[in-house]
Amino acid sequence: MPAKKKQSWFNILTTYLVIAVIGIILLMPIIYMFFAVFKTNEEIFGSISILPKQYNFSNFFEGWKSGGKYTYSTFFKNTFLLVFPVTAFTVASSSLVAYGFARFKFPFKKILLMILISTLMLPNSVIIIPRYTIFAKLNWIDTYLPFYVPAILSCFPFFVFMMVQFLRGVPYELDESTYIDGCGVLRTLVQILLPIMKPALFSVMLFQFIWTYNDYFNPLIFINSVSKYPVSLALRLSLDSESIVNWGKVMGISFVVASPLIFLFFIAQKYFVEGIATTGLKG
Repeated sequence: MPAKKKQSWFNILTTYLVIAVIGIILLMPIIYMFFAVFKTNEEIFGSISILPKQYNFSNFFEGWKSGGKYTYSTFFKNTFLLVFPVTAFTVASSSLVAYGFARFKFPFKKILLMILISTLMLPNSVIIIPRYTIFAKLNWIDTYLPFYVPAILSCFPFFVFMMVQFLRGVPYELDESTYIDGCGVLRTLVQILLPIMKPALFSVMLFQFIWTYNDYFNPLIFINSVSKYPVSLALRLSLDSESIVNWGKVMGISFVVASPLIFLFFIAQKYFVEGIATTGLKG
């Protein structure tokens, strides 16, 4: 084998080896959490070994029961009733608002976009009290409307900014050619631009899905009934329902709760990386 080819193979193997080591290190919390399911509290806190002494899947089933009136079937149903509509509404509304800012001219356009982007600098702790006051007067507390309505009204400027950046890199001649062919404004967006915006749309979908799925603070403020809790709040119930916490059971249900996000990321990581790269390079 030629020296250059040997060097090439060596570089490839070294690169993959380094990537594999880094990947294992990054996955260590997930790996530890999975194997901790099969351990007792004494093993978890008294041993540094990752592998358990024996494998018993009962912690998965006990963790699913949650120890209260409701099981995680109810909590997962609530989570998806919350996450799926919020994600869909966010993608739809952000696309429309970004389309308006990127493709049309209207008075105070730059000022309005600047104001929209500047709201990113407001921490949630500043706006949570006004939001709660408004939602309480509208009788929306203990419902999912405090999550649905902001998504419908495109109250997530980060996603609007991402899509505006992406659309600025799409030639305007595409729009003009569709207008010549008789397409209207909305049809141009739906049939021409949205397929091109697929990487950015997937990025928005993934970000919003993960952020809403993991959100603990906002459901804690706006949802009062245990029957409406998402899994982020239900996990806390697993700690409060027992005087002595069975950490194996907690790790088991935590792994189950984290699994959808892990699978979602690996399935859609191609679009996720592509969307982040393209929205960052357009301008």
